[in-house]
This record gives sequence, C-alpha cells and structure tokens, in this order.
Amino acid sequence: MSEPTVRIQKIKRDTVKTRLILFGALALLLLVCSVFSEHLTPYDPYLQDLTNTKAAPSAEHLFGTDRYGRDMLSRVIVGSKTSIYSTLLLVAIVTALGTMIGVFCGWHGKWIDTVLMRISDMFLAFPGLVFAMAVAGVLGGGLQNAIIALVAISWPKYARIARSQTLAQKETPYLKAARLSGSGTWKIIFKHILPNIIGPILVTSMLDIGTMMMELAGLSFLGLGAKPPTAEWGSMMSDTRSLLSTVPWVTLAPGFAIFVSVMIFNLLGDTIRDYADPKSRGR
Repeated sequence: MSEPTVRIQKIKRDTVKTRLILFGALALLLLVCSVFSEHLTPYDPYLQDLTNTKAAPSAEHLFGTDRYGRDMLSRVIVGSKTSIYSTLLLVAIVTALGTMIGVFCGWHGKWIDTVLMRISDMFLAFPGLVFAMAVAGVLGGGLQNAIIALVAISWPKYARIARSQTLAQKETPYLKAARLSGSGTWKIIFKHILPNIIGPILVTSMLDIGTMMMELAGLSFLGLGAKPPTAEWGSMMSDTRSLLSTVPWVTLAPGFAIFVSVMIFNLLGDTIRDYADPKSRGR
C-alpha cells in the first residue's frame, strides 16, 4: 500500500474518531441534562399563570409561554426525560426481543423458524406507523401502550439480522468444535454466538434511536401516546397545534427539541456505523 493511501486512510480514521467523540459527548450531555431536567428548569413546568398566557419569547421566558401561562422552556427541558428515556427503553426492548427471536430461529431452525419468520413477514407487510397506530388504538393509547405498539412493529428487523448472523456463525469450524466439546446450547449462544453477532445489531439500534423518537412523538401527537398535562414533546406539539398560526413558538419549541435530539442521535449512529466498518478504518 502506497504512502499517500496510508496517509489518507489515517486521516479518515482520525476524522471518524473525532466525530465519534464529538457526537458521543453531545448525546451524553443530552442524557445527563434529561436526568437532571427537574433541577435545570427556570420555572415550574406545570405552574399555570393565567395573567401571562401566550407571552412571546423574551429574556424572562426564552421560549415564551403557552395558553395556560406555563414557561415553554421549562416544559421542553422537563419533557426531555419522558421523550428521550421512553425512546431508549423502546429501542432496548426491541433490540433484546428481536435478537432473542432471531438467534432462537437461526439456531433451532425447523418449523419454529418457519412460523416466526412468516409472522415477521406479516408484520413487515404493513406500513410501520399505520400498524402502530392501529395497535395503540386497540390498546387504548397512553405512553406505555405506544411503546408496546412500536415494539410490535419493530422487532422483525432485528430478528432477521440476528437470524442471518446466527446462521452464518452456526456453520463455522469454531462453533462446530464447541458443540463437539460438549458445550450446551445456552453456553454456545451467550459465549460464542452473541459476542460475534452483536456488532451489527448494536449499530442498527443506534441508527434507530432517531427514528423511534420520531415515531413515538408521532403517536403522542396523534393522541395515542403520552397524555396532557404530561410534558412530552409530541404531546406538547399536539396540544398546541391549533395555536401554530397565532403563537407559533408554543408548537415550534418542542418541535425544535425533537429536531436537535434526532439529529444528534442520527449523527452518532452514522458515526458508529462508520467506525465499525473495517473499510473506513483502513483495515
């Protein structure tokens, strides 16, 4: 390999590492601020002041106030905890459930593999958000039911990734040797299969955080997620959408928070994907 090529690859590796540190730090800052959101709000996010309703953004209220006189900046800050951690919980559940099903199907195969994969085909045949709306509507709405609805439509992608990776690992010589040595099924799965397939799954889950946040906020916006007066970004946008033409800041404030959060997590996911790609690291 020529010296200029090596130099270019080194620059690319350094760039990816710098991006990883930057976006990782921003995501960590977002998570820490969400944890301590109650202590960072300048006002009580649920305190109503009917003498100061629909106030325009100012030095006193940076994002203005809503129809009840509540400080929008405080509501956006405290709403980050519900929105972000509900999304992370959703992604964790979907990743664990889909991976478990995929590994089980790939390892055991036979009729159970056929049945579960046909079920996943059925779920994938419907438009995702429309199917989630139907499930959430049947369950009766609410943040918990919105998470269940999104889990129901999202697990097949992870199951298929885990299944394909498991099938590839299943026929490798080292795994055949592990079986011949007398290792049990659970030991093989947790000691050999999962460590070798977890990379692509984690990258996929990181890339899905922004998408899941948008879908969860979308369900709340449609009245199938978090309910007022709970401070949740999608619910806040839904509650104030009728005021968009007159006092737009009450709707744009939570929308801006969603935009920034989704952008940070998407950029972090893209960077992790690039970092995990051997080609981008010059290997």
